[in-house]
Amino acid sequence: MTPGVDAWQPYSPEELADRLAALPVTWAVAGGWAVDLFLGRVTREHHDIEMVLPASEFRLLPPLFPGWEFHVPQSGKLTPADPVSLAAEFQTWALDPVTRMWRFDVFRERHDGDTWICRRDERIRRPYAEVVQRTPDGIPFVVPEVVLLFKAKAARDKDEQDLAAVLPELPAARRSWLDAALALAHPEHPWRERLAHSAGR
Repeated sequence: MTPGVDAWQPYSPEELADRLAALPVTWAVAGGWAVDLFLGRVTREHHDIEMVLPASEFRLLPPLFPGWEFHVPQSGKLTPADPVSLAAEFQTWALDPVTRMWRFDVFRERHDGDTWICRRDERIRRPYAEVVQRTPDGIPFVVPEVVLLFKAKAARDKDEQDLAAVLPELPAARRSWLDAALALAHPEHPWRERLAHSAGR
């Protein structure tokens, strides 16, 4: 039986990086953990852990986890990963066959070669070399301005926490990039005013 959506025992970023050491493509920790890796400290609890990789390269990931199951979350339900479900959504959850717990969430990202394409607005594009940064010990993570762009759509309490934690540490050029991206994807978003105020300090 497939466990429920709350059955999470997520890897730490270090554990995930260790398991993916043999993955021969660009990947990175995403979401709230990416914010904490950028800041170099844990700022809040994390229910799960998310990673990104180019969508066309997802096929290289399951062989690193023999016996594991991969499921696609769709409208509150979990569907076994197959060509139809993978084409319908961009997320895929990884199920540990021993613990029967979800261990990590994969975001399969659009891309054009080495250029990342935002799934919210295809006009927003950046080379993967600018989208992925590394911690001093080598863990790749999505740069915070890109993480915040995706968090802006829902702007839940935890997303507001992440914005508040990152904004004082975000260089002007990165704040400008985020504001320009929000102007395309979410032009009336209240975060744009906060970015403007932070730039004026």
